[in-house]
Amino acid sequence: MAEESTNAGRVVLVTGANRGIGRAIAERFVAGGDRVATIYRSGDLPDGVLGVVADVTDTAAVDAAFTTIEAELGPVEVLVANAGVTRDQLLMRMSDEEFESVIDVNLTGTFRCVRRASKGMIRMRRGRIILISSVVGLYGGAGQVNYSASKAALVGMARSITRELGGRGITANVVAPGFIDTAMTAELPPERQAAYKAAIPAGRFAQPDEVAGVVQFLASADAGYISGAVVPVDGGLGMGH
Repeated sequence: MAEESTNAGRVVLVTGANRGIGRAIAERFVAGGDRVATIYRSGDLPDGVLGVVADVTDTAAVDAAFTTIEAELGPVEVLVANAGVTRDQLLMRMSDEEFESVIDVNLTGTFRCVRRASKGMIRMRRGRIILISSVVGLYGGAGQVNYSASKAALVGMARSITRELGGRGITANVVAPGFIDTAMTAELPPERQAAYKAAIPAGRFAQPDEVAGVVQFLASADAGYISGAVVPVDGGLGMGH
């Protein structure tokens, strides 16, 4: 039996742990006793997180970052692919570069990290892959053709990984947050925030830690029979999507 009866002490990699949801996820795993690392571009990190600066659009940089993390902490058992960008633009004005740059970070960047992490997970015959999508991925968003396409594609990725690696003790799931109370949403005009909240059955934005709690559960031994799932954390905004 694999040593998965305990959650503590695993090596957890959360991409983009310097802010927002990624930061809350990393803090949650640190508090749970795991050894946490991140691949990130810049900024400060939570206490107890090993940071490796790398660009997820660069395959060699991703591979090197994993090698550093493996040398310092050990093979990655839990991957949370959280790094993402937005470049909102109306469809008819969106340039190839605006589309491709978002796909390269949010989708291909996630693929690069998953591909590299899978090697160690296959050897260990256990692993948790959690892809951070968005309610926009399935619900849609005006001016977000690039972002929503990149986030919707993560569902197909997780389900294909499940079919390919499910027999090796590896799960792959998607978490789809809705509006989260972060620095980004705080900058929205008050009337825009009020309109968004009016569309959410819960009547409020989520706290980053509410997303982190779901991620922590999906990474746990208790979630060993959950794979290929899309778990919305959106206060009911995208029901049925």
